[in-house]
Amino acid sequence: MRALLLINPAATSANRRTTDVLVRALGAAIELTVEETRHRGHATALAATAREKGFDVVAVLGGDGTINEAVNGMMGGEHPSPALIVLPGGSANVFARSLGLPNDPVEATGAVLEAIREGRRRTLGLGLAVWEDGALGDGAEPAGGPGHDRRYFTFCAGLGYDAEVIRAVEGLRGAGYKASPSRYVNTTLRHYLITDRHRPALRLERPRQPAVEGLFLAIVSNTSPWTYVGGRPINPTPWAGFDTGLDLLGLRKMGIVTMFGLTRQIIAEPVGLPRGRNLVQLHDEEEFTLVARRPAAFQLDGDYLGERERVTFRSVPAALQVLV
Repeated sequence: MRALLLINPAATSANRRTTDVLVRALGAAIELTVEETRHRGHATALAATAREKGFDVVAVLGGDGTINEAVNGMMGGEHPSPALIVLPGGSANVFARSLGLPNDPVEATGAVLEAIREGRRRTLGLGLAVWEDGALGDGAEPAGGPGHDRRYFTFCAGLGYDAEVIRAVEGLRGAGYKASPSRYVNTTLRHYLITDRHRPALRLERPRQPAVEGLFLAIVSNTSPWTYVGGRPINPTPWAGFDTGLDLLGLRKMGIVTMFGLTRQIIAEPVGLPRGRNLVQLHDEEEFTLVARRPAAFQLDGDYLGERERVTFRSVPAALQVLV
């Protein structure tokens, strides 16, 4: 089995000692080539090269953003897509934890080695976002039609409020601050206080269905949980899963009572489907589109990708094999 291991040296857990341990452990089990990513989008290019060269596996030691880049490089083209190995190296590691992997990279490597020995693989569906030409996000690929761009996502997407929070946190990280759970919570609260809660910005469109107007917030999920705050899962779309289509939670109001009620429900255990008259919910959808009244912040897998006015989200069943 030929594998390319992509290491993001800036990842939270990618210190030299841990990296050396993982490389030795994996290298004893499979034929391993190691590359470090040097800039945004580099993992996409490296993974695409691995696909073209016929590698069996692409392994990633990094956070959700690096994994997203690698997956986009692995998909498409004339050659078969490699399988994926995930070694959590970021601050949240939502995708890895959604697969049931330990949040520690050394422990996750042990689980992966067991999967290699037993020939254990899992086939997952992905999400695909398609938008009109504009400021192209790193790693995006042609959508198969003129004037459009696209990018796959593994666990979540968003247009508007949640993407604005991610954009703000990325700005803080660029200034040298750590992307800790408390920083995400504080940034979310600050943005809530400055958000225009009187003029909804989004419209939901579905094939052969009437449009839904007046959404302030729309969370798109390919699995559950949507994210974590420390060790606590956040579940706005608890029915979402890798074996079904896409789920969505939309909000018609963002008042304090509505937000408090929703927050209480999505962090509760055991998790049930959120309830409320101001909620718009979709489950197991093949395709839908979000249209913004003005350019809105856009994110995939926690990675800010600029501003968009219209994004179509599609479910891609059985798209990716993961050794887990």
